[in-house]
Amino acid sequence: MSELLFDYKSVVPMTWVYFSSLLAIAIYFKFSRLWSLRNLDLVCLILLTPGLVTEAIGREEGKVYWEHFGYIWLFAIGGLFLIRLLLDPMMVRRPLLEPNLSVGGMTFLGIALLVFLMARVATVNPNELNPGGAPNEVVAAKGEPGAAKNGPVAATAAPSGETAEPAAATKPRAQNTQRPGYPLLHRLRPIMTQRFSRDFPESRGMAEIPNNDTKLIASRLIIIVSHLAVVFGLVMIGYWHFDNIKTGIAAAVLYLMLPYMPAMMGRPDHVVPAAFLVWAIALYRRPMLSGMFIGLAAGMIYYPLFLLPLWISFYWQRGLWRFCLGIVVTVSLLVGLLALNANDLGMFVHDLKEMFGLWLPITENLEGFWRIPGIRSEYRLPVLALFVVLAGSFALWPAQKNLGTLMSCTAALMLGAQFWHAHGGGLFMAWYLPLLLLTVFRPNLEDRIALSVISEGWVPRRSAPAGNIKAA
Repeated sequence: MSELLFDYKSVVPMTWVYFSSLLAIAIYFKFSRLWSLRNLDLVCLILLTPGLVTEAIGREEGKVYWEHFGYIWLFAIGGLFLIRLLLDPMMVRRPLLEPNLSVGGMTFLGIALLVFLMARVATVNPNELNPGGAPNEVVAAKGEPGAAKNGPVAATAAPSGETAEPAAATKPRAQNTQRPGYPLLHRLRPIMTQRFSRDFPESRGMAEIPNNDTKLIASRLIIIVSHLAVVFGLVMIGYWHFDNIKTGIAAAVLYLMLPYMPAMMGRPDHVVPAAFLVWAIALYRRPMLSGMFIGLAAGMIYYPLFLLPLWISFYWQRGLWRFCLGIVVTVSLLVGLLALNANDLGMFVHDLKEMFGLWLPITENLEGFWRIPGIRSEYRLPVLALFVVLAGSFALWPAQKNLGTLMSCTAALMLGAQFWHAHGGGLFMAWYLPLLLLTVFRPNLEDRIALSVISEGWVPRRSAPAGNIKAA
């Protein structure tokens, strides 16, 4: 940013944590209704930050107990949000609680935040904040064929006659090659945009990434476009479906304001699926387009496949075949890209298994919460079973699904995936955070059911009038 603004100094991450939390309270906290659900949601959103910070500091400084505490904290707050999302369909009374700032003020603040955050993604030097490669952020060896096929690969170099053996506190953990998701997405470079610790380990001879690296440029473009899509999608959902653009802007600004953004905004596997899920909600009146975005999200990270019982149940009475056709079209295109990219049949089959997670649940080399000593990896299996039961139950409950339940239950499933995710579960907040914010800000949407908003043909119906939305 110093290249764009004269003598610009980046805000210290912990300073932004305190400042953004106070700013969020000033804008969104309803002081006239102290015990409102909106205030409780806001407090819980802010309480996600201590877990994110302690995990980052523990990982950067090699303090394992801090890192473990961070994951436990994130799981605890995530559990509270999961209960809140599952109860949301039963909350009929939803008074309109607008932010304390005007539309013009929030728009200006949102644009400013977006410009500064995306400029950070575009200009940050990955070698400056990632010296030696932090765990889970190691870079692929330049010129090594297939180095990034199954995730980042560390490229270490040791002086002649010596063996590269980093200290225990800074030694990168073993990377699990069985990581479900789209292989081409995994080959993009994650960009570390900030670090919380001042005692970050020095360079250990890792291969540096040149600024003109093709994968780095592609990662920057995809990350920026995906964040723009999320923000614009939140605004348009407020305008199209809430009939209140101020609510959409409020959700978008809070998304940009939370400390999660500067900490994790450089991860393509976080934000790309989030953009697809947001636009699946935004275009829910057009089943085929919505199905295409669900298919893209499922192709990228595999976990949205568990959304199918919920979404199929929503479109069951109208729009089902168009929705399914959209999924089939996009998944087929993604599989076709894998076939074109594969060198042989074996590589294609491997990539296909990786895309759909076609293997038994892994029990070794787990990361995040399931790496904590004393927590056996076998305990992850009943959690996975409960998640599958929850996903299947949405085919029957709630019996009458509307846009509100579609938002809250989609967010609940993407949040629930964090509890059995074997690769840093709890940190992938972008998968559910935009949908959670929409649930927090949404009005009553009981009348937005498939039969009333989706046309029998391919031409969508007009939006329901604003008066049909119940605000009490």
